[in-house]
Amino acid sequence: MKKKSPLASQLVRFSSICVLLASFSVIAAEDGWVTLIDGTEGLDNFNRVGDANWTAEMASIRATEGSGASWLVSKNSYSNFELRVEFWATHDANSGVYMRCQNPERITDRDCYEANIFDQRPEAAYGTGGIVHVAPVSEPLPKAGDRWNIYILTLDGDHLVVELNGRRTVDVRDDKLASGPFALQWARGELRFRKVQIREL
Repeated sequence: MKKKSPLASQLVRFSSICVLLASFSVIAAEDGWVTLIDGTEGLDNFNRVGDANWTAEMASIRATEGSGASWLVSKNSYSNFELRVEFWATHDANSGVYMRCQNPERITDRDCYEANIFDQRPEAAYGTGGIVHVAPVSEPLPKAGDRWNIYILTLDGDHLVVELNGRRTVDVRDDKLASGPFALQWARGELRFRKVQIREL
């Protein structure tokens, strides 16, 4: 019986690994999720608006101060998507996830849909879990302060759904905005984003 040469054995192993890696790539492509922040990785996937001190630390992308409201704005625009955001906020934090923004250089809650992160908002119905100026959140008002939270935000045509930590806080129809980048805000307190993933629908 003829023995395989060491080189032939290595080639067989290499081919097997390539096939295995290819199968993983197919699974990832079928899944459809794109990870934009993963721990301390991902700042380069965003443009900065404002001067908040975004840094890669504490296994997250973190901001604690700035001279005014600031955002990390996605470089791509999106129309219909699911957005999954893992975030930590102090109880006094003012933040939000802005979606379908019309002007990536001037972010406001009038020309973006803002899923709020603001436990102490004076108009509490549009606080954490609501979409500002569009969809108030019902009682009991959710709180996100001083712990890790998960937002799952689904925008499919005019159907807008917000889920916070497994609870659906908004389910509404609104067709004002059709597409645009999304943005992560810092305005007060401490914010950390440790995982941000998007899947286009």
